[in-house]
Amino acid sequence: MSQVMKRRVAIVLAVPLMLGSVSALASGKGHHGRDFDGCGGPHADRSILRSLNLSDAQKAQMRSLRESYKDGMREQMMQGREAMQANHDKMQALMLADNFDENAVRALAKQMSDQQIDRRVAMMKQRHEMLNLLTPEQKTQYKNLRAEKQAECTAKWKEKYSE
Repeated sequence: MSQVMKRRVAIVLAVPLMLGSVSALASGKGHHGRDFDGCGGPHADRSILRSLNLSDAQKAQMRSLRESYKDGMREQMMQGREAMQANHDKMQALMLADNFDENAVRALAKQMSDQQIDRRVAMMKQRHEMLNLLTPEQKTQYKNLRAEKQAECTAKWKEKYSE
């Protein structure tokens, strides 16, 4: 396989991985979903939710939802690791093949993108269920606090990367 073809294969296969990384950075999360500078992600939501004066019933419902998600998340993480390893093996096989198979590369890239989308949808569904436990007033307060947090994070990012 020529160097040009190898580069193309590497680029085509790397794009879905980079998009996942970019979306993680854009959400304020890095490797393993950890927050950068306290920005973004479920940890930021949790701190905002704590400041909303949730009723005991709301707290119990949120706790119950989080507990119910834990088992599913563990299973998804195991399946995700297995899928990533399988995708990595497929990438290697495609890059080492004698001939470039653009259709196979596109199919793998689409599969990887679809898996990322599925993870994002599941995460958003969980957040939606939790946020729907809020009263209309709490939702308004949540939106305002989230906007403030986003403005702080944007300022941190600008400061950090404008150097």
